[in-house]
Amino acid sequence: MPVKNNSSNFKILKEFFANHQAKIPDRIYNSELEVYNSVKDEDSLRKAAVLIAITRHRNDIKSNIILTVRSSNLKSHAGQISLPGGTKEDQDADDVATALRESEEEIGLSPSAVEVIGRLGSLALPSGFLVKPIVGVVDQGLIYKPQQEEVAEVFQVPLDLILDISAYKKSQVEFKGARSTILELQYENYRIWGATAAILYHLAFEISKTRN
Repeated sequence: MPVKNNSSNFKILKEFFANHQAKIPDRIYNSELEVYNSVKDEDSLRKAAVLIAITRHRNDIKSNIILTVRSSNLKSHAGQISLPGGTKEDQDADDVATALRESEEEIGLSPSAVEVIGRLGSLALPSGFLVKPIVGVVDQGLIYKPQQEEVAEVFQVPLDLILDISAYKKSQVEFKGARSTILELQYENYRIWGATAAILYHLAFEISKTRN
């Protein structure tokens, strides 16, 4: 289904989290993405949280979602596209605190600058993490300061594209000696795939159901 214009999409997203939050499932599930569905024992997974930061729609300034390019020096997922976030630590009161603390550490986004509006179901990763996506709204024009050891670049993707289900494509990757299906989304020179694409697709899918 084609997405609406940017102002409508931003409004629909805000209304979704105001009115439909209770209907979000505990787990992000896609029957075709066995690479994530294969993880069954949640208690064995380390808890983590990421922030889906969405810029406010203002007149002719469109809404975007903030993403990062991971540093090429990292031991895992080097150079990949990700949402700001990371592992839950003892001092974190909850998943929101984890997402906000990690976002401040990674890209210099102050927790006070984020209006948290909701969350999505958790995603179990074969790498041993259970990731909880937190959704927040931020003002346009903020200056981001990437922590260079972890983040090579901060960039923004139009909300219109993120919410366009037809823009997501399936591809194959090698996983534990077998070919597995993942989702990916192309924006300019950025290939958004794996867990990040799965989370964003889930956001788009959940919101699309409110348009029917």
